[in-house]
Amino acid sequence: MHTHNPIDDLLSVVALAADQSDKPWIHSVINNSEPSDIDSQQDQLIDLTLLIQCRDREGKRYPERDLEVELYKSGVDISITLSWHNFPDRPILWHGKHSLWMDSVSGKKCNQPEEGLNLEALARRLRTLIVIGD
Repeated sequence: MHTHNPIDDLLSVVALAADQSDKPWIHSVINNSEPSDIDSQQDQLIDLTLLIQCRDREGKRYPERDLEVELYKSGVDISITLSWHNFPDRPILWHGKHSLWMDSVSGKKCNQPEEGLNLEALARRLRTLIVIGD
């Protein structure tokens, strides 16, 4: 008998949100979290690290466009950080009730980078989907 895994549903939702926020690219999502990061008793998100992989419509990989997503609870709220997986020196987006760009080295607030609007749109979509689906 197949047991339903809410994490698989979440991965599908994240991929769809990425497809909608970053057209014309196609995305797949890999769970990079440790098994202990998921509360198995309540099936609730505690701390999840995901890798969003990017492809063109023909299926060719574009690893320079891959994103790392961290989803975590901050008190009773959900926070999201988005960063470019293969470019650790690029700014990081933190998104809670609003968006904030941070320098990845100093952690200080910085200006929105090129393509920042797409990442902010993705973060808003993810937060909405997760909070509504909670």
